[in-house]
Amino acid sequence: MSSNEEILNKVYNARDHEELMSAYRDWAGDYDRDTVDNFGYVGHYNCAEQLHRFLGDTSARILDAGSGTGLVAEVLADYGYGRMDALDYSAEMLAEARRKGLYEHYYQRDLSRPLDFADDAYDAVVCAGTFTYGHVGADAFGELIRVTRPGGLVVFTIREGAYEEYGYRARMLELETAGRWELLEMRDTDYYRDKARAKFCVYRVT
Repeated sequence: MSSNEEILNKVYNARDHEELMSAYRDWAGDYDRDTVDNFGYVGHYNCAEQLHRFLGDTSARILDAGSGTGLVAEVLADYGYGRMDALDYSAEMLAEARRKGLYEHYYQRDLSRPLDFADDAYDAVVCAGTFTYGHVGADAFGELIRVTRPGGLVVFTIREGAYEEYGYRARMLELETAGRWELLEMRDTDYYRDKARAKFCVYRVT
């Protein structure tokens, strides 16, 4: 097994948060090079493009939930966005993001738990690469909705295969039925170029 495969297996097969954070702690310094250059990761580009296409207001206040090293923010900054906050559970990944200087605030938080943020705090939330194997469960959708203002957007990816198996689809439909959000777009496209795909979703908070 190659070192690249070992890294991915360690991340996606983590049995708990402690193992997951250990994996990201070891990976943080090489994360951008490995994911983008070696693995062909394009999820951040596709997710940022989707947010910009539906939002279009570069003065909007955005929460990058599960920000990692700030790959999504790099693309959004190229579009002209500057009012962005980073949230990630890994201190080491946030440290890498901080070096890029793209965010106003950096929050080390666990998306599996309630957030200590005010209701309606953001115009949009973007969440790329977080709803996947061994990471954050579907219950986090409710918190992302809560911190987004009515009429604001929640844009996120779900890895192919995890969509139904991990209960994401069921929870998304529950929140639609409850009138918490409405689906604007869901499309399947590359997550890792020519290797893995994901669902890219845009919801408007109601």
